[in-house]
Amino acid sequence: MALAKFLLTWPFSLILLFMIHCQPHHVEGAPETVPGIGVNWGVLATHPISPPIIVNMLKDNGIKKVKIFDTDSWIVGAFSGSDIELMVGIPNDQLRKLARDVNNAHDWVKNNVTKHLYKGAVNIRYVSVGNEPFLKSYNGSFVNITFPAMQNVQNALDKAGFGDRIKVTTALNADVYQSATDKPSDGEFRPDVYDAVKQIVEFLDEHNSPFLVNIYPFLSLYQNDGFPQDFAFFDGVENPVFDKNAEYHNVFDANLDTLVWALTKIGHPNVDIVIGEIGWPTDGNKHGTPSNAKRFYQGFLKKMATRNGTPLRPGLMDAYLFSLLDEDDKSIAPGNFERHWGIFRYDGKPKFEVDFSGNGENKMPVEAKGVVYQENKWCVLKPFDKSLNMSYLPGSLSYACALGDCTSLGAGSSCANQSQDGSASYAFNSYFQISDQSVEACDFKGLATIVTDDPTNGTCFFPIQIVSSGNMLRALLLKLGLFTGFSLIFLIFM
Repeated sequence: MALAKFLLTWPFSLILLFMIHCQPHHVEGAPETVPGIGVNWGVLATHPISPPIIVNMLKDNGIKKVKIFDTDSWIVGAFSGSDIELMVGIPNDQLRKLARDVNNAHDWVKNNVTKHLYKGAVNIRYVSVGNEPFLKSYNGSFVNITFPAMQNVQNALDKAGFGDRIKVTTALNADVYQSATDKPSDGEFRPDVYDAVKQIVEFLDEHNSPFLVNIYPFLSLYQNDGFPQDFAFFDGVENPVFDKNAEYHNVFDANLDTLVWALTKIGHPNVDIVIGEIGWPTDGNKHGTPSNAKRFYQGFLKKMATRNGTPLRPGLMDAYLFSLLDEDDKSIAPGNFERHWGIFRYDGKPKFEVDFSGNGENKMPVEAKGVVYQENKWCVLKPFDKSLNMSYLPGSLSYACALGDCTSLGAGSSCANQSQDGSASYAFNSYFQISDQSVEACDFKGLATIVTDDPTNGTCFFPIQIVSSGNMLRALLLKLGLFTGFSLIFLIFM
């Protein structure tokens, strides 16, 4: 009977342990961060980390503000009781529905915001309606629906009684304004979005909501080989830019003050500005390296800690770093670097030293605790022998990269110097890991084999994928079913 009792209770104990493992923990003496500094958390990953683990990691690092891009209930709910200030997002594909009917906005607020606002629950402070909806690459698809969607969401929040507490805004890319001379004082909003932006700015000013802008000094280097590299960072330049009575030593200050001039010219010079995204990638481009990311973040955080602001906007400023984690399922249409913006790797391990307090100390952030990895095995190209049909290699490599992540193999990237065999092994392993180390995912017409010796070579890191929270729960339920079935058989026939 003792054995029978164990067989019946063991699976439930396992579930209990899983639930305890995912509970938020209390952090004693969490490190201080620069006031106003938050972080973006995107989840476009094939194997996302469990939200409670992420929230605990944020607390361990003293991060008090977070911006997310959707309102997934598990993710939002994970912030319950943490007192971390949260900005939630509405994806662009929902804007038309929200703009068309205010009742849709009421339903959205009820289902995604107010249900999380009971006492001691989630500290939602902002709703970002759309994400960079005025990008030139969208060809105006969202220009006429973003503002009506914002109005309807504001109406719904007002009706729910949270209109003063939760501010409505929209995240705009810095390409909504421009300067013909590259000097801030010539800043103005793009003609094709001028009327829409003016409506939005008037709305923001009326409701005391911030203008949310994404500024990326990295893109200045990526898009222009002639751009002065030091101007993208914060440690000084030989030739500053002079504009009227202002002096600019970095492109961030110049970019933000271009926005200030554009706002002034439409009659709203005092609208609050919040930096929705700012960061530096660590791979996927010759400028995207851990050393450059460290240089950028240390300089930016030191600057934010001084509270000096910019020449036209001195003082404390809110900014959300981009991004918390690498995301191996993001679109790479803008460039291979898109999957490498994380301060932390896909598994929650920090990639470089960064001091969130702004003191410039060379210390690693606190890594995620409780992450579970798959087995220590990799998929690589077999050593050459005459039995291998190497004519299959180009097609197999293309297949692996199409379904895996080969962005680290590009020119100037961390694995760019691999041999052809090394590149094939990296591609095969990427697909193998994303496929949860399935034996069938390491064949490639007989060219691949599974090994237990780490093939990591220099800067080229061969990852082992994590057991994602969804996969972990599925495995747990499978084990529960198997053990329950076995327990019943045991009780019947023993």
